[in-house]
Amino acid sequence: MSLPDTDRDAEFMRIALAEAERAKEIGEVPVGAAVVYDGKVISVGHNQREKNGMATAHAELLAIEEACRSLGGWRLSGCTLYVTLEPCPMCAGSIVNSRIDRVVFGARDSAAGCLGSVINFNSYPFNHAFSVSNGVCEPECKRLLRDFFEEQRQKKKRDNIQNEK
Repeated sequence: MSLPDTDRDAEFMRIALAEAERAKEIGEVPVGAAVVYDGKVISVGHNQREKNGMATAHAELLAIEEACRSLGGWRLSGCTLYVTLEPCPMCAGSIVNSRIDRVVFGARDSAAGCLGSVINFNSYPFNHAFSVSNGVCEPECKRLLRDFFEEQRQKKKRDNIQNEK
């Protein structure tokens, strides 16, 4: 078994980070994703729940949907999903159902992460399992999330002060 190419993983994670920045710019929780097939990025996505008013508009799901269109089917065998935050149950289920071979994520999610933090989807007897690598560009992924939520808290304080006047 060969070790993952960490330089390539970091390269693709930077693409996911750029998508996370796009989410942040529109006021979304900054999570970004990219699907890679045969060494090429075939799709990207970033959170759009607020913008679209859809609970399912997670970065991973949007990237998976675009990858299915790109490859012309629902089976994404041979693909790797890069995502800045550990996938939630809904996204982990979509990874199983789309047959993605590998997931690489940056930051763990202690509230909803399903690749080891809260539960591990691969420990259940689903009809598909995938390999997982984590901690790729972790400081950058964590910083983006931390800064976003700090900005949200500061905005809420400013709004509260403004409303008191």
